Amino acid sequence: MRLAWVAAILVLGLSFVSCGGDSEPVTPVAPIADGSGWSAYGGDAGGSGFSELSQITPENVAALEEAWTFQTGDGTNLGYFKFETTPIVNGFLYLSTPLNAVIALNPSTGEEVWRFDPEIDLNKQHAQGMVSRGVSFWEDSLADGKCSRRIFIGTVDSRLIALDATDGVLCEEFGGGGEVRLDTGVGPLVEANYTMTSPPSIANDVVVIGSSIRDNVRVEEAYGTVRGYNARTGEMVWAWDPIPRRPEDPGWDTWTPEAASIHGAANAWAPISADPVRDLVFVPTSSAAPDHYGGERPGANLFTSSVVALRASTGEFVWHFQIVHHDIFDYDVPAQPSLIAIPRDGQEVDAVAVVTKMGHIFVLDRETGDPLFPVEERPVPASDVEGEEAWPTQPFPVLPPPLLEAKIGPEDAWGPTSGAAATCRAKLTGLRNEGIFTPPSLKGTLVYPWWGGGTNWGGAAYDKDKSILVTGVRRLPAVMRLEPRESAAAGNMLGTPYEKDGSVIYGPSGLPCIAPPWGELVGVDLATGEIKWRTPIGEVPEGEVFPSQEIKGVEFWGGPIATAGGVVFQAGSVDGNIRAYDTESGEELWKAPLPAGGQATPMTYEAAGRQYVVIAAGGHGDGRTDPGDYFVAFALPE
Repeated sequence: MRLAWVAAILVLGLSFVSCGGDSEPVTPVAPIADGSGWSAYGGDAGGSGFSELSQITPENVAALEEAWTFQTGDGTNLGYFKFETTPIVNGFLYLSTPLNAVIALNPSTGEEVWRFDPEIDLNKQHAQGMVSRGVSFWEDSLADGKCSRRIFIGTVDSRLIALDATDGVLCEEFGGGGEVRLDTGVGPLVEANYTMTSPPSIANDVVVIGSSIRDNVRVEEAYGTVRGYNARTGEMVWAWDPIPRRPEDPGWDTWTPEAASIHGAANAWAPISADPVRDLVFVPTSSAAPDHYGGERPGANLFTSSVVALRASTGEFVWHFQIVHHDIFDYDVPAQPSLIAIPRDGQEVDAVAVVTKMGHIFVLDRETGDPLFPVEERPVPASDVEGEEAWPTQPFPVLPPPLLEAKIGPEDAWGPTSGAAATCRAKLTGLRNEGIFTPPSLKGTLVYPWWGGGTNWGGAAYDKDKSILVTGVRRLPAVMRLEPRESAAAGNMLGTPYEKDGSVIYGPSGLPCIAPPWGELVGVDLATGEIKWRTPIGEVPEGEVFPSQEIKGVEFWGGPIATAGGVVFQAGSVDGNIRAYDTESGEELWKAPLPAGGQATPMTYEAAGRQYVVIAAGGHGDGRTDPGDYFVAFALPE
């Protein structure tokens, strides 16, 4: 059986005893009341990142203390994994590990209730390393009993698995014995390039899932097909390919027929949002393969790097908004679209807020996709690479204003000493640099914002009571250089005349080559569209570089959450702390060290009358932080 072991079988309302050796009996956990849990990856199906809980406030948050710690025992022996999980709560607290183990905990104590091991083959490569951002919950409105409450997870080896939420046993009637293979019907598949990293979205009785694809390997890559499955049976209900393959498909006229027939990716690797009442899902797509050269795919290339609204029950296309035309920058839509309501003329307007790697925020009408703040198409630099036709304009939001400056250069070079600054200035000099959207070049292009963000998968949180959207942004310079291909069968971007070589630009001290902050938390007033505050995220530990310098605002992975108590929580910084901020002002109110890197988005819930804040602390393959296998819960003193 794939169920590794069951520490306790617990049916809500009945008492069972743990069979885990000498452990104490586990007390049954009653379902958490509506509105007090964290029911989906982004807090709710729409990814608002907001909790109605208000027990923790700016006045008492400094008293937070560690309530419990749980170690999974999973993943720390691997050379490359990313602990990006955000748990959810529906009666139990459910979490996943980088190896896709699913674990249920008592949310009051952190005691393990059950565990499921999908037995990932560690001898095989997986597209993004070992990573799982979480699981999803579904409750059957037509039945009760066995598997009427389910946990779904997409795995790094391309399976969609359904588990009984009560005991972690596979739901045998779903697909083939509890799972559905996802690596079929998606074009020219290379197994190591195709995986699932984000939890599926659930709209009514349809489970919607995208994929993560290594999209800089070759032109003829796996398709970024998004699929909807019957939550009861596992039967595929619909499939939608972001690249139009037929003349009758919407967006066909933005491709050449040849390009549309061979290109892959444009996948949705970030979480998908759902509006079950409207029967809509909102899909964040990526660039087509390969990322940094589009000469084989002239045109605007719909529906790459777009937010696309689909009918959840049928997969029917409803509307789209493209954030980057003919993306050759790897500026995917990197985060779950935030389904929110913003004040407008005395009313609340249902909206979709889209945070981006460029530091742009687009706020769209949820019904139509039309911008609710002005957006302008502005000229951007042309490509100087033979064969490339960069799109002549790109969309720029007028409001909210961009969260990052449009251009940096050698004059912005920085280092903690004059020598380090001079080295950085030399690295930034001589690169092609005409500001944001300067295309990749043979001489090397200074890329800013970096293709890792701006904002990345951590996304945004929206305090609906204050109309404040909070998101983290990264300020890192990078270089992208194209080189003529020497071998048709080796290297990256196979099927094009070029290979690519790119990276963040660091100085000799190991710090980025522009002045801090390199990580900021930003609060945006969506009543007016104006930036309300900005505050650095974290700090370089004292004495790590030079004892005389205080450096605030460091690199991070992960995102914020907001609470009705007026407190924002954010972890992810390389200094290894979780922090609390005042939602109104951005003032840092509290911080606590974590036992390992906390490169994940926290969550919050209430159990037995107590509000908890939980963060995964396991490190990150890209984060230069200590690895671990911890989940840490904080709460006010009892």
